[in-house]
Amino acid sequence: MKAIIIGGGIGGLSLALMLHARGIAATVYEQASEIREVGVGINTLPHAIRELAELGLLPALDAVAIRTRELIYMNRFGQTVWRELRGLHAGAPVPQFSIHRGRLQGVIRDAVIERLGADAIRTGRRLQGFLQDEGGVTAHFADARLGEGGETARADILVGADGIHSTVRAHYFPSQGGPRWNGVQMWRGACDWPAFLDGESMIIAGGMAGKLVLYPIAEGKKPGTRLTNWVVNIRTGDPTKPPPKEAWSKAGRLEDVLPFARRFTVPGVDILALIQASGTFWEYPMCDRDPLPRWTHGRVTLLGDAAHPMYPVGSNGASQAILDARCLADLLVKAEHPRHALAAYEALRLPATAEIVAMNRAGGPERVIDAVEALAPNGFDDVERVLPYGKREQIVKAYAGKTVLAVAQPAKG
Repeated sequence: MKAIIIGGGIGGLSLALMLHARGIAATVYEQASEIREVGVGINTLPHAIRELAELGLLPALDAVAIRTRELIYMNRFGQTVWRELRGLHAGAPVPQFSIHRGRLQGVIRDAVIERLGADAIRTGRRLQGFLQDEGGVTAHFADARLGEGGETARADILVGADGIHSTVRAHYFPSQGGPRWNGVQMWRGACDWPAFLDGESMIIAGGMAGKLVLYPIAEGKKPGTRLTNWVVNIRTGDPTKPPPKEAWSKAGRLEDVLPFARRFTVPGVDILALIQASGTFWEYPMCDRDPLPRWTHGRVTLLGDAAHPMYPVGSNGASQAILDARCLADLLVKAEHPRHALAAYEALRLPATAEIVAMNRAGGPERVIDAVEALAPNGFDDVERVLPYGKREQIVKAYAGKTVLAVAQPAKG
């Protein structure tokens, strides 16, 4: 069996590794001329790290990331709403990692090249179209730089792992329109900064209308520092008028973000100075897409953000893409026919991820901050009197339970 994977992101590269581990050949086709380590920080949860650990990637991840110890939710005044241990510290068998997205992608990319060979990743290839028949799928690629005919490939299946603007998804749903915007603009950056708290903890302050996120993603260049990721999310616009595609991932401006950053106070962190020290940072709209009625069309299916783009809430975007890859790889190696595997994969993963998309739209576990801020908009003396522990726990744990259950347990064993 052989697979064509469209997209060299975290999901597509993870799938290539997992297929290889099960004796299935795979080639990744990426439109960019090279897979560069770009982006900013993300968190990858234990249920996804477990899958990467089984591939032997834990030492490489440890070399470039921080094992997250604790997560603290605060209101915008820096008062603690909820705190909990994470990863190994919470009893999980593997860590939760706070990591630069590009470095996570780089670890997986390097493993693909080492195990599958350099030719397993074909860069500068833009998908032009594909046809499937009873025997397989034929895909046609153009040279992304020259715009000329580049290559034709043939395989048993094709997997679209090409992100929120997926060409494969658009082929089957041409009238889907643009991504769905919630009116929130995000500014994201990172720089070396003195470690706060224990140097391994994550802070989220404020609700969905206005949020600050802080966490270390690597050791800093000087003792006592960490490469510190920051995010400022503010509801600034009309959700019915999303920014055009070219407005994504553009360089941010201090004059735009600093007035919003002044809303937040975090004990022990000079937020304005951190942002000003970051040099280049980036601006993005917070977008997702409505869940699809189906992912699989015969020998073609979707994975990761191409299948279920979700708001960056609850640390589940990359994590769910990795779970997609594990589920699909397991099913392919067991199925009598690739079509059966792709159909079973959709049946397992589509409803699970659709539920996470919906929960993220409502704020995910961070909704506990919104709940407290709605009752005490000017702060509080005792959070227990605002919202008792049991009710706060119910909000946070209900989300965690759903996302862990989204692991494709039936496909294992």
